[in-house]
Amino acid sequence: MTVTADEVTDAGAGQVDWLHIAREVADDLATDAVEREQAGKAPLDEVAQLRESGLLTLLVPAEHGGGGADWRTACAVVRTVAAADGAVGQLLGNHYFLSFSPRFFADPARAVDVERDSAAGRWCWGGGIGSHEPPLILTPTSGGYLLNGYQRYATGAGIADRLVVRAAEYGTGEPLALLVDPARSGVVSGSGRDTFGQRLAAGGGVEFDSVSVGTDDVLSSLSPDEGVLSPFASLAAPTARLVSVQFCLGVAEGLLAEVREYARVIRSPWQPFSPQPWPGSPPQDPYALTVYGELAVVARAASALADQAVDALLHGLVQGRDLDDEECAEITVVASVAETAASRAVQEITTRALDVVGADAASARHGFDRFWRNARTHTLREPVAHRLREVGDYFLNGAHPPFTLPA
Repeated sequence: MTVTADEVTDAGAGQVDWLHIAREVADDLATDAVEREQAGKAPLDEVAQLRESGLLTLLVPAEHGGGGADWRTACAVVRTVAAADGAVGQLLGNHYFLSFSPRFFADPARAVDVERDSAAGRWCWGGGIGSHEPPLILTPTSGGYLLNGYQRYATGAGIADRLVVRAAEYGTGEPLALLVDPARSGVVSGSGRDTFGQRLAAGGGVEFDSVSVGTDDVLSSLSPDEGVLSPFASLAAPTARLVSVQFCLGVAEGLLAEVREYARVIRSPWQPFSPQPWPGSPPQDPYALTVYGELAVVARAASALADQAVDALLHGLVQGRDLDDEECAEITVVASVAETAASRAVQEITTRALDVVGADAASARHGFDRFWRNARTHTLREPVAHRLREVGDYFLNGAHPPFTLPA
């Protein structure tokens, strides 16, 4: 039985097995993942399940009313959920990053207030602050600001309790991170269900028409100019990339687990049509065994790099304001290496694993295609070409990667 959020609060963070809770949620999501993905409805029930389980408040310190877990646990939870349902895994991962962003960007006292409110309301966070989006315009007024513009894609746009978005201040053009209540007048969320993958990530466009924004809701500048952001605030970039890493690994491992079970009961399309020596004997097709072996190596290698990146990030978060630029650059590069490996791994695994299954992989009843579609939709939004250039420049010239946030 799934632990409820109230039981989590009563028990205390130190007594909660978050991975056990994540596995229970994932097992429940897996039972009808194919049907839900094909229906493509807004994930209101899925978010309610995450809220009830306590997973939405996992990263909030226990003294502020949350689960008190760290990013290692959050990464493992995202990976577990993504293996069962990639879209919900992405929704949860982006929620973790965006709900943590006040710690990176806001004044510490303001960050505490936001976290307390988020835990009390069990908010689900959405939005996006990547620089690829045309900037929204934030115009100062006598009592605060007005926000105008259109954001083409924001994860969780249709179901989030709070949005974190990027806007340019009118007159100066300075990029700013904003916290916006989507219930405010002038916020209109569109639909993202026309994509061929990630249909349950509740992504889509958001229009802001003279939306009132308070001065406290401006979290920080996002300017890439040297000296504007502290090294600690710059850890937002590798943190976001590690969310992408865990999504990719979860989807890859989820498909491998499903095709493994399929292969144990269904004859390989490449296997000669002769009786096996014993009924129920394990598959022996050398082609299938070789491909599964290769894909297992790819998955394990990407997983090992992900573990290194999580270790590096945790070290940087512990150092906090004492982190220096060189340490931040190293953490960012390690995260970029892990993201590149995970992106390549999920694309290779979700393609070649279906090759081994053969023509039956195209059957809608199995739903194997959803793994490929979810992975490809994500990797199209998060191409790693720029990450490779940054890794190469750091390796060859010692150049620090620029501050850029993923989509």
